[in-house]
Formats: sequence, C-alpha cells, structure tokens
Amino acid sequence: MLLDLSGGSQNYVEDCEVCCNPISISYDVEDSAVAGFCADALEQ
Repeated sequence: MLLDLSGGSQNYVEDCEVCCNPISISYDVEDSAVAGFCADALEQ
C-alpha cells in the first residue's frame, strides 16, 4: 500500500487488493513521516 504523505493526515475507505472487501484506512503524518496508522475491515 502506498501512502501519499504530502496531503497530511488522512482517513478514507479502499478495497482490499486481495479479497476486495472494504477497509477503513487512517494515518497521521508528522514531519513528513507516518506517525500513526490504522486499517480496519468494514462490516458488510
């Protein structure tokens, strides 16, 4: 998974590359580096 750090911290939903189920992705950016990351499967 590639993260675009230029936009700062982000929250979004994307489909899993393996099973195609939706995943909630959130990450925090501090000083141009990932400071926190979370990926949670969404209930269908």
